[in-house]
Amino acid sequence: MHKIPWGLLIFAALAIGPFVPEVQEFILKNNLGSTLPSLFIGAILGLALNVVLGNAGQLHLGIAAFYGIGAFTMAILQIAIYPFQWDFWPALLTSALVSAFIGIVLSSPTLRLRGDYLALVTLGFGVITITLLRKFDEITGGKQTLNPILPPKLPEFLTSPYTWWDNKSLLDMLGLSSEWSKDYRLYYFLTLGFLAAVYWLLRNIERARLGRAWLALREDELAATCMGINAARLKLAAFALSAGIAGLAGGLYAVKTGTTNEPTYFDFSLSVTVLCAVILGGLGSRNGVLLGILFINGFELILAPYIDSFLQRGNYNPEGKNYLKFSNWKLMIFGLSLILMMRFRPYGIIPERRATRQ
Repeated sequence: MHKIPWGLLIFAALAIGPFVPEVQEFILKNNLGSTLPSLFIGAILGLALNVVLGNAGQLHLGIAAFYGIGAFTMAILQIAIYPFQWDFWPALLTSALVSAFIGIVLSSPTLRLRGDYLALVTLGFGVITITLLRKFDEITGGKQTLNPILPPKLPEFLTSPYTWWDNKSLLDMLGLSSEWSKDYRLYYFLTLGFLAAVYWLLRNIERARLGRAWLALREDELAATCMGINAARLKLAAFALSAGIAGLAGGLYAVKTGTTNEPTYFDFSLSVTVLCAVILGGLGSRNGVLLGILFINGFELILAPYIDSFLQRGNYNPEGKNYLKFSNWKLMIFGLSLILMMRFRPYGIIPERRATRQ
């Protein structure tokens, strides 16, 4: 019996959804046009952490630092105050490569470390990254943000009119605006496309020799080494790929928001939030990671603001007391969710297939 390709079906539904009038109306009515691309970018970051933590079994507490490196690299290569002013595609590729290179440089001296010691090193790297981004204000802007980061230019074949076909461009025929800033669906499809590409890439890697070697390393590093597996090289590959994907997500974040945000945005709390999402969804499970990001980020970006707005409209919190604001309870809800998951479903909401067979 053939298994239902749930991942493919979900991505197909997400791609078709914005063209359905009812779905389009729902997204616009609930102001989800900006939120959904942010969820997709968060999912890419979650998949990046899952590479080194879920697949290779290396505890990483500094994934947000590589996310920030990607964002600032993207800004430096694009905004007008710097001499580069690269186009979107080479700047995005460079953001991923710079993050991957720094990931290699970081991991090289730590290849012999395991467990808590490795976690402390990655935690320290995240703190150092934030400090450097704030200190080198001549390059990074310091406490200020780098902006404006212009949206990517559309390919000419999408915007040029088809003289043989009603004199309309392809975007006009699809009901889309010819400018990125005027239609949420362009950022929607850009981020969704990269999420699908990363998901497909990791799926193939997990089924290849490298993915199986990561699995052996995660389960028992000593046994894997005795079988001839080069543990140092595997860890290096995991850190590099994870950092590169995180840098890619950071570059997309900078372009989508039009700014880098303040450096402290990429601090330890963001790394912990992504870590919670990966654990909640299921370590080593790509589908679980996506669901965990939907739960964590969806709660913060969609559910909490909606409930706060509902309470305000209903005059349930007329004095604006903080303890009656639903968004202020998010950390407690996340912590309680993790405790319940560890107690009743320790492998996550959608556990890795191998875990379910144990």
